[in-house]
Amino acid sequence: MSEVVQYRKIIHIDMDAFYASVEQLDNPDLRGKPLAVGGSEMRGVVSAASYEARKFGVRSAMSGVQAKRYCPELLFVPPRFDRYKEISSKIRKIFLEYTDLVEPLSLDEAYLDVTVNKMNNPSASLIAQEIRRKIYEEVGLTASAGISVNKFVAKIASDYNKPNGQKTVNPDEVEAFLEKLDIKKFYGVGKVTAEKMYQLGIFSGFDLKQKSLEFLEKHFSNSGNYYYQICRGIHNSQVKPNRTIKSIGAERTFFENLSSEVFLEDKIISIANELEKRLQKSKIAGKTITLKLKYSDFSLQTRSKTLPYYISDKNLIIDIAKELLYQERLKNSVRLLGLSLNNLNNQEKKTSEPIQKSISVQLQFDFKEK
Repeated sequence: MSEVVQYRKIIHIDMDAFYASVEQLDNPDLRGKPLAVGGSEMRGVVSAASYEARKFGVRSAMSGVQAKRYCPELLFVPPRFDRYKEISSKIRKIFLEYTDLVEPLSLDEAYLDVTVNKMNNPSASLIAQEIRRKIYEEVGLTASAGISVNKFVAKIASDYNKPNGQKTVNPDEVEAFLEKLDIKKFYGVGKVTAEKMYQLGIFSGFDLKQKSLEFLEKHFSNSGNYYYQICRGIHNSQVKPNRTIKSIGAERTFFENLSSEVFLEDKIISIANELEKRLQKSKIAGKTITLKLKYSDFSLQTRSKTLPYYISDKNLIIDIAKELLYQERLKNSVRLLGLSLNNLNNQEKKTSEPIQKSISVQLQFDFKEK
């Protein structure tokens, strides 16, 4: 009797141009027009771009000046995070109608484990289709989905038929799917790593698969084993409903570049006030304070200090942030200043509470879906 292989069914839902789509949903005058959320044509960085703007090459993390250069008709609107959170909450409620195993990655994307689901539907593809339809009917926005045996492949697949589409990668299709993929499409392979792989003759998943574990560990250190596994479709990370917050921060982009530490001191105070509010809301404290500086040439610098005790009080944060500010001279005028708290006490709280085991039930079924 042959052994029945058991697979998980994972869906990755990714909202289409979420921030920009919410703005176009709320303001009909913006629909069909190239739109950027965040920044401006003079200052700041684009947080999100509508698909109409993306056709011109406008992307998130691009400066407003560059975005306007690419698309002279580009419209800018300020972000409304309270509104995005409100919409995100409605979408998450839809997810929870199907499974309690929902792992949000951000306001606009999440993993769902529907191996066992509340609808008793054996087809993950049909569940994804139904969720996308519900989101559109109840919220008015489109979403894309990827469906496969693990989180890694599902995330890649969700980008395959964007916008407003989905793709299923069945177990017997995983390796072939990854072999054909450009290495820069692999989740976890950034721009710098992709360039290094190109130099080593690795251009696709197939090329990566030809490299030995020893070769990958030699050139990519601890990440070598990860790359060795993922090109074979091996990724055992479970969908975790309660992800631990690792960092809380706040930052500001200035209307004019600031060239003196004296001017930055005032900004530190306002940013620390916001950071304290976020810490209090999450009921979290931390030991490591990081000061982030983005200069006028867009280069980044961070300065950190770790304390022997947890803090969340803004006055302590301000004192240490000022100490970090004067740690060395500014390299250039500053366009963005940020403060964040890491090394948080939420992990400690978690382990002090009674341990609740998550029981994963694996059923025997045929994953193949049309």
